[in-house]
Amino acid sequence: MRNRLYSAMLAGGAVLATTFGATSANAASATANATANIVQAITIAENTVLNFGTIVPTTSAANVTIDTGSVRTCGAGLTCSGTVASGAFTATGTANQAVSISVGGATNLTGAGSPMALSALTLSNATATLSAGGTTTFTVGGTLAVGASQAAGVYNGTYTVNVNYQ
Repeated sequence: MRNRLYSAMLAGGAVLATTFGATSANAASATANATANIVQAITIAENTVLNFGTIVPTTSAANVTIDTGSVRTCGAGLTCSGTVASGAFTATGTANQAVSISVGGATNLTGAGSPMALSALTLSNATATLSAGGTTTFTVGGTLAVGASQAAGVYNGTYTVNVNYQ
Protein backbone atom coordinates (compact mmCIF):
# COMPACT_ATOMS: atom_id res chain seq x y z
CA MET A 1 0.00 0.00 0.00
CA ARG A 2 2.79 2.29 0.91
CA ASN A 3 4.54 1.68 -2.46
CA ARG A 4 1.36 2.55 -4.33
CA LEU A 5 1.03 5.83 -2.42
CA TYR A 6 4.64 6.76 -3.25
CA SER A 7 4.16 5.74 -6.86
CA ALA A 8 0.99 7.87 -7.12
CA MET A 9 2.77 10.86 -5.56
CA LEU A 10 5.71 10.53 -7.90
CA ALA A 11 3.46 10.20 -10.95
CA GLY A 12 1.43 13.25 -9.87
CA GLY A 13 4.58 15.27 -9.31
CA ALA A 14 5.86 14.32 -12.75
CA VAL A 15 2.58 15.44 -14.35
CA LEU A 16 2.72 18.79 -12.53
CA ALA A 17 6.36 19.36 -13.49
CA THR A 18 5.62 18.56 -17.13
CA THR A 19 2.46 20.68 -17.24
CA PHE A 20 3.66 23.79 -15.39
CA GLY A 21 7.42 23.64 -15.76
CA ALA A 22 9.45 25.18 -18.55
CA THR A 23 10.94 22.78 -20.97
CA SER A 24 13.40 23.32 -23.75
CA ALA A 25 10.49 23.10 -26.20
CA ASN A 26 9.06 26.32 -24.67
CA ALA A 27 12.33 28.30 -24.55
CA ALA A 28 13.17 31.01 -27.10
CA SER A 29 15.89 33.60 -27.63
CA ALA A 30 16.27 36.68 -29.78
CA THR A 31 19.01 39.03 -30.81
CA ALA A 32 18.39 42.69 -29.92
CA ASN A 33 20.08 45.89 -31.06
CA ALA A 34 21.67 48.70 -29.06
CA THR A 35 22.76 52.11 -30.27
CA ALA A 36 24.43 55.29 -28.99
CA ASN A 37 24.84 58.73 -30.53
CA ILE A 38 27.98 60.42 -29.24
CA VAL A 39 27.94 64.17 -29.79
CA GLN A 40 30.50 66.92 -29.34
CA ALA A 41 30.23 68.96 -26.14
CA ILE A 42 28.45 72.26 -26.81
CA THR A 43 30.43 75.49 -26.40
CA ILE A 44 28.91 78.95 -26.25
CA ALA A 45 30.74 82.14 -27.23
CA GLU A 46 29.46 85.62 -26.36
CA ASN A 47 29.91 87.70 -29.51
CA THR A 48 28.26 90.93 -28.29
CA VAL A 49 27.57 92.18 -24.76
CA LEU A 50 23.97 93.10 -23.86
CA ASN A 51 24.40 96.90 -23.84
CA PHE A 52 21.74 99.38 -22.69
CA GLY A 53 23.81 102.38 -23.81
CA THR A 54 24.03 105.67 -21.94
CA ILE A 55 21.13 106.57 -19.63
CA VAL A 56 20.40 109.83 -17.83
CA PRO A 57 18.10 109.11 -14.85
CA THR A 58 15.44 111.37 -13.37
CA THR A 59 13.83 111.58 -9.96
CA SER A 60 11.46 108.77 -10.96
CA ALA A 61 12.36 105.14 -11.54
CA ALA A 62 11.83 103.79 -15.07
CA ASN A 63 12.82 100.89 -17.29
CA VAL A 64 15.00 100.60 -20.37
CA THR A 65 14.37 97.61 -22.63
CA ILE A 66 16.55 96.15 -25.37
CA ASP A 67 14.76 93.61 -27.57
CA THR A 68 16.44 90.69 -29.32
CA GLY A 69 16.86 92.85 -32.43
CA SER A 70 18.86 95.55 -30.55
CA VAL A 71 15.97 98.04 -30.45
CA ARG A 72 15.88 100.15 -27.28
CA THR A 73 12.77 101.46 -25.52
CA CYS A 74 13.60 104.22 -23.06
CA GLY A 75 11.24 104.62 -20.10
CA ALA A 76 9.33 107.79 -19.23
CA GLY A 77 11.54 110.63 -18.06
CA LEU A 78 14.83 108.90 -18.91
CA THR A 79 17.18 110.17 -21.60
CA CYS A 80 18.82 107.36 -23.55
CA SER A 81 21.64 107.67 -26.07
CA GLY A 82 24.70 105.85 -27.33
CA THR A 83 25.21 102.46 -28.89
CA VAL A 84 22.94 99.65 -27.76
CA ALA A 85 23.00 95.94 -28.54
CA SER A 86 21.22 92.76 -27.66
CA GLY A 87 23.52 90.06 -26.35
CA ALA A 88 24.67 87.88 -29.25
CA PHE A 89 25.97 84.31 -28.98
CA THR A 90 27.26 81.45 -31.11
CA ALA A 91 26.76 77.87 -29.95
CA THR A 92 28.95 75.16 -31.45
CA GLY A 93 28.37 71.41 -31.33
CA THR A 94 27.70 68.41 -33.54
CA ALA A 95 26.39 69.28 -37.02
CA ASN A 96 22.67 68.93 -37.79
CA GLN A 97 21.65 68.23 -34.19
CA ALA A 98 18.59 69.89 -32.62
CA VAL A 99 19.22 72.05 -29.55
CA SER A 100 17.13 73.91 -27.00
CA ILE A 101 18.21 77.35 -25.79
CA SER A 102 17.28 78.98 -22.49
CA VAL A 103 18.28 82.01 -20.48
CA GLY A 104 18.48 82.39 -16.71
CA GLY A 105 16.22 84.52 -14.57
CA ALA A 106 16.59 88.01 -13.19
CA THR A 107 19.92 89.29 -11.95
CA ASN A 108 21.44 92.64 -10.95
CA LEU A 109 23.85 95.10 -12.50
CA THR A 110 26.05 96.58 -9.81
CA GLY A 111 28.13 99.72 -9.81
CA ALA A 112 28.48 103.06 -8.03
CA GLY A 113 24.93 103.17 -6.68
CA SER A 114 22.09 100.84 -5.86
CA PRO A 115 21.96 97.63 -7.89
CA MET A 116 19.70 97.74 -10.95
CA ALA A 117 17.56 94.70 -11.72
CA LEU A 118 18.03 93.05 -15.11
CA SER A 119 14.90 91.03 -15.83
CA ALA A 120 12.52 89.82 -18.54
CA LEU A 121 15.42 88.21 -20.40
CA THR A 122 14.17 87.02 -23.80
CA LEU A 123 15.65 84.88 -26.57
CA SER A 124 15.51 85.34 -30.33
CA ASN A 125 14.86 81.59 -30.59
CA ALA A 126 14.34 78.86 -28.01
CA THR A 127 15.20 75.98 -30.35
CA ALA A 128 17.50 75.53 -33.32
CA THR A 129 19.21 72.93 -35.46
CA LEU A 130 22.97 73.25 -35.62
CA SER A 131 24.18 73.98 -39.15
CA ALA A 132 26.27 71.62 -41.29
CA GLY A 133 29.23 73.44 -39.73
CA GLY A 134 27.86 72.69 -36.23
CA THR A 135 26.85 76.23 -35.20
CA THR A 136 23.81 78.35 -34.45
CA THR A 137 23.48 81.96 -33.37
CA PHE A 138 20.96 83.62 -31.08
CA THR A 139 20.39 86.92 -29.29
CA VAL A 140 19.18 87.96 -25.84
CA GLY A 141 17.24 91.06 -24.84
CA GLY A 142 16.10 92.28 -21.45
CA THR A 143 14.75 95.04 -19.24
CA LEU A 144 16.87 97.19 -16.93
CA ALA A 145 15.17 98.86 -13.94
CA VAL A 146 16.83 102.25 -13.48
CA GLY A 147 16.28 103.64 -9.99
CA ALA A 148 15.11 107.15 -9.17
CA SER A 149 18.19 109.43 -9.26
CA GLN A 150 20.40 106.39 -9.97
CA ALA A 151 24.04 107.20 -9.13
CA ALA A 152 26.32 107.84 -12.10
CA GLY A 153 28.83 105.16 -13.06
CA VAL A 154 29.32 102.00 -15.05
CA TYR A 155 27.17 99.06 -13.93
CA ASN A 156 27.95 95.44 -14.80
CA GLY A 157 26.43 92.05 -14.18
CA THR A 158 26.13 88.58 -15.60
CA TYR A 159 23.36 86.30 -16.76
CA THR A 160 23.34 82.69 -17.88
CA VAL A 161 22.47 81.17 -21.26
CA ASN A 162 22.11 77.42 -21.74
CA VAL A 163 22.19 75.32 -24.91
CA ASN A 164 21.37 71.59 -24.70
CA TYR A 165 20.89 68.84 -27.24
CA GLN A 166 17.26 67.80 -27.59
